[in-house]
Order: sequence, then structure tokens, then C-alpha cells
Amino acid sequence: DLIDDVALGAISFGARKIALATHSNGKKLAQAEVNNTFWHELIHAILEDMGHDLTDNERFVNAFANKLSDAVDSAKF
Repeated sequence: DLIDDVALGAISFGARKIALATHSNGKKLAQAEVNNTFWHELIHAILEDMGHDLTDNERFVNAFANKLSDAVDSAKF
């Protein structure tokens, strides 16, 4: 199991899997929070695949995930 009691998401680079929590502290997470967590973990995966120095920079990954999530959520096609 990739997710512990604290994490909302986790990634296994070796297994190429992202795990997402749907509940935290006994409460169901809002779908927007689950979505944002997915983008966060995906950004880690992309940066790791690129061999980028920012792979483990949580401040950067959080900021990027928030912007990406906002863009995806507001996109109209």
C-alpha cells in the first residue's frame, strides 16, 4: 500500500503507479482535492522521468499542481 495515514497521494516510480486517498481523518475528500493530488503525483512522475532536479521539490510541485489543476478545471473546449 503506497499511502500512509498522512499522505493524500503517493507514487511508486518502479511500479509506475499513483495511489490516491479518498478519505482523510475519517472524512471523504472533496473531488477537487483528489484531482489536485493526482496532478501533484503526476508532476513528480514527469519530473522523475525527465531526470529533473525539481523532482523532490515539494514547494515547486505543489505550486505547479495547483496551477495545472486550476487550468484543467476551468478549461472549455
